[in-house]
Order: sequence, then C-alpha cells, then structure tokens
Amino acid sequence: MSRSVPRPRRRPGEVRRGSPHRRMQVGFVFIAMVLSVFAARLVQLQGVDPRSYAKMAAAEGQRVVALPATRGEILDRNGEPMAETVDGRMVVADPKVTAPVAPQLATILSARLGVDYFETLRRLRVEGSRFQYIARQVPASKAEKVVAEIQEQFEDDKGRPFAGLMTERDPLRIYPNHTVAANLVGFLAENGKKGEDAAIIGLAGLEDSFDTYLSGKDGEARYEVGAGNQIPLGDNTVTPAVDGKNVTLTIDRDLQYYAQRVLQQTVQKSGGKSGMALIMDSRAGDLLALADYPTYDAADPSSYPKELYKSSALTDVYEPGSVEKVLTISSLVDAGLAYKEQHFKVPGQLHRQDRPIGDYWDHGTLKLTLAGILAKSSNVGTVLAADQFRPGQLRNYLTRFGLGARTGVGLGGETRGILPQGAAWTSQVGDRIAFGQSLSVNAVQMIAAVNTIANGGVRVDPSLVKGRARADDGTEVGTDVATSRRVISKDAAHETMLMMERVVDPEAGVAPRAAVPGYRVAGKTGTAQRVGENGGYDGSLTVSFAGFAPADEPRFTIYVVVHSPREGSGGGSVAGPAFAKLMSHTLRRYGVAPTGAQPNQTPVEW
Repeated sequence: MSRSVPRPRRRPGEVRRGSPHRRMQVGFVFIAMVLSVFAARLVQLQGVDPRSYAKMAAAEGQRVVALPATRGEILDRNGEPMAETVDGRMVVADPKVTAPVAPQLATILSARLGVDYFETLRRLRVEGSRFQYIARQVPASKAEKVVAEIQEQFEDDKGRPFAGLMTERDPLRIYPNHTVAANLVGFLAENGKKGEDAAIIGLAGLEDSFDTYLSGKDGEARYEVGAGNQIPLGDNTVTPAVDGKNVTLTIDRDLQYYAQRVLQQTVQKSGGKSGMALIMDSRAGDLLALADYPTYDAADPSSYPKELYKSSALTDVYEPGSVEKVLTISSLVDAGLAYKEQHFKVPGQLHRQDRPIGDYWDHGTLKLTLAGILAKSSNVGTVLAADQFRPGQLRNYLTRFGLGARTGVGLGGETRGILPQGAAWTSQVGDRIAFGQSLSVNAVQMIAAVNTIANGGVRVDPSLVKGRARADDGTEVGTDVATSRRVISKDAAHETMLMMERVVDPEAGVAPRAAVPGYRVAGKTGTAQRVGENGGYDGSLTVSFAGFAPADEPRFTIYVVVHSPREGSGGGSVAGPAFAKLMSHTLRRYGVAPTGAQPNQTPVEW
C-alpha cells in the first residue's frame, strides 16, 4: 500500500507558484514600468526640450511651399497690358533623391534653364534638406517639359519616374510692348538672395514705386511628408496668397509708341544726344504720352546701360530757355503790369550789372509790342517788360505755376528743379530767369506750367495713374487725388494764348514749322545753354517747343525737348516740326475737329 507524500501547509494569504493570480500581478508590474518610461519620454519631449524636437520633426517630416501671389497688371488707359503676369513655374529639388546624380542633373538644368552649374550642383547636394529652389519664374511649358524629360531619363530600377525634381506655381512677369513706355513701367528682378530667400522685386519705374501695391502678399502651404510624399491625413495647413492690385495708367499705349518713334527720329536727325516728348490732356492733366530717348527694352533690361532705367522727363533737370517766357509774360498780364499791344523799344543789347543781355539775332532798336516780344522771342524785350515786377513777385508766380516742386505723379527719383530764392535771387539772376535761364526744371513740371495757360489759368496736377493707387512711400497718387489751383485769371490766360498764337505765324513768329494745318495753334520755342559737369555752360544747347491746340478751345498740350543737337539748331527748326507731327496725330486720334476760327492778328510791331 503506497504512502502519499504530504504537501506543505499554506500560510494564510500565500499565493501558490504558477497560479493565475501570481502571473497577473507580475504582468501589471511590467505594464506599469513600460508606461513610466513612456511618461518620462513625454515629459522630456513636451516639457524639457520641446523646441529642438519640434525642429527635428519639421526637418524630417514637414515641407513648406511658398504660394506666390499673382502680381497686379500695369495697364494703359484703354486696358491694354503694359506689364502682365502669365503662368510660370519654379523648379524645385529634393536633395535626398537628387544627390547621387547631382552632376548629371546640374549639367542638364544649366543648359536647359540657364541656371548656374555650380550653384545648382550645390543645391542638389544639400544634406538634411528635402526642398531646394533650382529656378524661378520659368515659363510653365518649358519648366514642365524639362522636368518631364529628366523624370523619364532617370527613372528608377522599377521603372518609376524620377522623384527628385518637381515644379510649383510661380507666376512669370512679361512686358509685351518691349521699349514702349519702358521708362515708365520699369521691370522686375531677383533681389540677389539665394535659396529659400529668393524673391522677385521691382527694380525700376512703376514696378519699383508701386511694388507693394502690385505684389500683394504671398501665402504658404505646410504639409507633412513621409518617404518624400505628402501624408494625406497629416498636419496640413494652407495660408492663401493675396493677389496684388492693378495699376491703370493715363498713358495711351499707341500714342506713346508714336511719340517715341517721332522723338527718336527727331533726336537722330538733329544729331542730338537725348530728348523727351510729352502729351497732356489740357483739361484733365492726364499724361497721354511721356517718351524718353534713348530708352531700353523692359523685357531685356540687362542688355542696356543702367543709366537708362529711369524717366528722364522726371529725373533730369535743365534750363528751359524761352519757353519760360510765356510764364513771365502771362504773370505780367495777370498782375496788370502789361498787355499784349503794349509798346516797347527793344535795343540790340541791354547792359546790366555783370554782363550784357542780347538776342539770338543781331538787330538795332526795334519797336515791338508785348506780343511781338513773345513772337520773336526777344530776351532783351522780356527783361524790359519784367522790370515792372515788384521784388519777389515773379518768383511767387513761378512757384504757383509749379516750378521748384515735385509734381508727385508717382514715379521715384523725381527732381524738384531749381528755383533760386532769398539772397540767391539777385537782380542779374532775376533778369535771366525772366527769359528762362538760371533756373532748372524737369519736363513734367514745364508741361504742367504751360498747360495752365491752356486750361484757362488753372493749374491741374499732372497725372500718370488713373483712379487712385498707393506708392511704396505711402503717398496716394492718381486722377482721383489730383488737385487744381488758379494761377492767373482766365482773361490773362486768354490774352497770353493770343500772343502765343503769333509765334507760329509765318509772317510774325519764329516757329511756322510748328503749325498744324486746319487748326489754331498756340506755342513757344525754347533755346537754352546747357550746364556742363564743371558747373558752367559747356557750349551745347537744349532746344524745345511747347504749345497747345486748338488754341481757342485747347484739348492737348505737347512739349518736345532735344538736348545737344548740332550747332545752328533751334527750338523752331528742330522741336517745332516734331510738335506739329505729334499734335496732328493726337487731334486725329481723338477725333478733335478744327474749330473753324481764324488765327488772331494781334500786331507784333508799332
């Protein structure tokens, strides 16, 4: 009979080894230890050093892509584009994928897209980066074709397209009119920064002055990536771009083209160095054309000297010469100090303090009316008439005409000109200012001053922008904010017009070639010595002609200036014919019929 082996007696509360209860206790302890490790790691990530780990996560699994705003267009007064934005692409790379074949890719990209080989090679190899700019503002079709060819050429072993290069939207700025109004429109250029800091900025003209207004505000897209691809349910955010606003100009594109062509022909034919031609709506002050020669191609600015990246009509100052006489004489009439048929004995020379004053032609004593002084452009006669001003009176009138102050049309770099004041206005200086020397103007200032006479004595601010727009310096410009002020009386303006009309009369004046058949024309020639680099007159001249038509119901004011034409040139012979071409074309273009009235016959001699 077998004996059973006795088992030890369990103490109260003792758990038998291998029992389910024992294993459960051990499991709970293990789980608690694991959770403690996770908790400690979470405290470290969120409390101890959250920023560094966030940066690591962003670098490893987040991509930020710029969403460029569409830049506003620059349009002419009829809505024709002067600068517009078309569909473009940026080419970007994932260096983690492109690094192994970077030399081959850099060779292709530099040849096809014109990018620098060595800079491209560097970007294709940037360690730790998953996003690098390769090229900006590439035409969409060109960028996509190049990337597609590369994707096909460098497909992986499984026949999948190469994933190292891609395109993103990047609007492209174009200038469809090339040289037409390039001096006004300007152009865009890269700001010289590299990589992700690359940007497009206005470099000249309106593109520069209204850069913020035109450019809008770029947006961005942030999304998580894994294995180079976007994670569909990842943390993805998009900040939309805010597109820029359009700037509509007062410029008539087709008239601007014609003005530039006539100006170029005039400067070249006269042997001049440069010139300007401006056309203004006499009533509204709108600048319909503002031409400079020489100029440049806004679509290819790098092929031209940087000195041409401006509007000389606003930035360059010069002595206006005898065109200024219409301001002097109209001021005399307004002040009640002279009238058109007033008699003057005009000697061949007038001896004043520092040097004698003479006319451009030799003569003895002439019996001229005030109208005759203007028609024949006599410096001596103008000074004699101006002697009637009280001290400071002429300067006050010229200030009200707008001389010595910026016109504020909205283009950067505009000059104030020079209008002497205080002790600088000596009696000798005052004599010369009366006939247009010893003061300086820019061309927009001068056409606005002459237009005051065309507009019945009311000066209206010249405008380059229709409506209202805000420049980058914070000022609002445009036709909606243009102001006006009365400078001389309506009667004084009319009487001055009658005297200016005699300038183009072949029997009385010096500029018969400025006449426009069928229309009454009022105008004035200008011939002034030019100031050289040493501060003195260098022997060259500035010749000009300013006028308006129809003289009895003015619609347009035109000003033509040519610098340094060949010897023997004058305002009537060089600028006058150009004025006639431009005025005739403008009147026809806008359907202005002759008034039918005959030119006045105010006497020029007595």
